[in-house]
Amino acid sequence: METTLDTASIAAEALDAIDHRKRLEPFTGRVEGLDLAAAYRVTAQIYERRIARGEKRMGRKIGFTNRTIWDEYKVFAPIWGYMYDTTLFDIAEAREVAVSRFAEPRLEPEIAFGFSRAPRAGMSEAEILDCVAWVSHGFEIVQSHYPGWKFAAPDTVANGGLHGVFYLGRKVPVSGDRGGWLKALSDFEIDLYRDGKLVDTGHARNVLDGPLSALRHFLDLLANDPGNEPLVAGEVVTTGTVTKAWPVAAGERWHTQLRGLELPGAEISFR
Repeated sequence: METTLDTASIAAEALDAIDHRKRLEPFTGRVEGLDLAAAYRVTAQIYERRIARGEKRMGRKIGFTNRTIWDEYKVFAPIWGYMYDTTLFDIAEAREVAVSRFAEPRLEPEIAFGFSRAPRAGMSEAEILDCVAWVSHGFEIVQSHYPGWKFAAPDTVANGGLHGVFYLGRKVPVSGDRGGWLKALSDFEIDLYRDGKLVDTGHARNVLDGPLSALRHFLDLLANDPGNEPLVAGEVVTTGTVTKAWPVAAGERWHTQLRGLELPGAEISFR
């Protein structure tokens, strides 16, 4: 094991892997002292490098909010990473997505929020919803540069939160009965289909009891992270997979149907 913790070197290696689809040996097996706090310093340094080369921050992705997959990945708490204008796209662009762009890609159906004003740590779910302009459903493609998806929690943070891309569906304004929105966002289901066959169903409660609850956890994490940028109005935050994360392959077509939440389903195909 390497004994020197050098977050700048880790950031450079991780970003090179993201850019060029390279494989990584988990940093936690090589670098002594790489805990979550240090990994988020890596996050900040990757962010600085990406902004410096012209990318624009669009929002955040929250990962490992689905407690039903914690045992599978041996990660037992949520993490987060940045999304950029190079990784956040409209769902219309989710046709014939090249699998070869990603390292061991997996598909996650998620709920995303667009913020008209910045929420704060300590807010209730109702107060967070008051900061939301719109809600959307879409797909995140997550990836692991660590072979076989074998890693520890700090490795996932240092690997950009395992974020590949997010395809954002139709933005539905939050208006009218906000109490109805609160209830629906804690009690909906998503059916996930591959090539027309149902493969999984996920409930809102899988995501830390609901996407708004996941946002509360994320805001607490961010409030205790002085090295990373605070959330601001205009950002998009996606709240983690409602189903399992499913491996994808060229030639497949996936789509979703939602029940209990007035959002359209999403469709994506791969080549």
